[in-house]
Amino acid sequence: MKQSLWVLVLMLMSAQLQAGQVVVRKSSEPFDAFAVRDKVQQDFAWRESLRMQQQIKILQSLPLGCVMFKLPYAYYRCGANFYRPYQYRDEGTAPMQLYIQVDPPVAQ
Repeated sequence: MKQSLWVLVLMLMSAQLQAGQVVVRKSSEPFDAFAVRDKVQQDFAWRESLRMQQQIKILQSLPLGCVMFKLPYAYYRCGANFYRPYQYRDEGTAPMQLYIQVDPPVAQ
């Protein structure tokens, strides 16, 4: 009986440790819950854009053997990869053709 009581106490304590972050504020401090929610959403969107940006593959020239398709938009198929052409212009330089890897196009 004593042993099961200790197990129960230890389980309750471990459950409290996994509860997450708790912030305590004075009632006199101004607090805007909607601003906090918006900030959390902005942080999440920023992390998602960084994650997606890390997955973007940009080429300055296509490998040999790529085939161009015109529909549903202009893109190149190079083996199992698909690339879409973009004109990139840096200040003071001539425009440059870049190719950004895209998902396989879906015919409409």
